[in-house]
Amino acid sequence: MNWIIIIGLLAATCTTLSFLPQVIKIVKTKKTSDISLLMYVILTTGILLWALYGLLTMDLPVLLANSITFILALIVLILKIKHG
Repeated sequence: MNWIIIIGLLAATCTTLSFLPQVIKIVKTKKTSDISLLMYVILTTGILLWALYGLLTMDLPVLLANSITFILALIVLILKIKHG
């Protein structure tokens, strides 16, 4: 594995892990009133498209990060819709 891929994987890890505190907080409190539904719809769509891009270009860091981040963002989006 070359250093460019390692940098990409480290960046992917940081940006993906940044979603965890929000997901954990929402799962625990069920409070989503301060989160914009439109923002999360757009964000989740964009993350899904990035994952697709990573798949189509065989870019492992982009694919992994965005696949995991998509799941986390989707959890927030579903809880936002459910708990308003």
